Amino acid sequence: MPKNYVSNKDETVRMFKSDFFEAFSRVHYTVPLYIFLPIIFYFLYRSIWIFELEFLSIISLIIIGLFVWTLTEYTLHRFVFHYPPKSKFGQKLHFIFHGVHHDYPNDTKRLVMVPTVSLPLAALFYFLFRFILGVSFVPPFFVGFLIGYLIYDLSHYAIHHFNMHGKFWLAIKNHHMKHHYQDSRRGFGVSSPLWDAIIGTNFIQNSNKKEINPQEN
Repeated sequence: MPKNYVSNKDETVRMFKSDFFEAFSRVHYTVPLYIFLPIIFYFLYRSIWIFELEFLSIISLIIIGLFVWTLTEYTLHRFVFHYPPKSKFGQKLHFIFHGVHHDYPNDTKRLVMVPTVSLPLAALFYFLFRFILGVSFVPPFFVGFLIGYLIYDLSHYAIHHFNMHGKFWLAIKNHHMKHHYQDSRRGFGVSSPLWDAIIGTNFIQNSNKKEINPQEN
């Protein structure tokens, strides 16, 4: 298992001996769109035509779902993906789930969540939210939640591989680059630094420090 190593190239490392499992550990960044956009439209259809919710109710629940995703993104990244492993098996599991990304941050095939993880997680969250909100209110809420997830996945890929323009996107990119190259114990928000600012895990501002450039590491 690689340790204390960071590659700045678009390269990968084998994680499984089995070719079958290894194949499922990589995914093209557009795959989440093919999987989750139909699911989003399905739940939007249920919101409008099955449960006949009012327009303002649908919009409000979508916004709330999107907001809840930002907290979910932060929580998963901080407390699950960065949970400190305490055993050899835990170290291997951590490397598979997230450590590989910190060692190979520009690996194009391991920047978005693989469907073997994202679909079971989505199902788990759906049934949790249905229990809390009820059958009729969960569809638009889940639409917002899944939109937030897609924004997260695509933003993550863009941060590592696209030339970002505009102050907003440059700030988002620099926030995540600091997490990779400055302090992985801070900056857990990927698509938004909102919860880092609220909870206190944002980066300490220092006017003497320049912006993070991964090519210099």
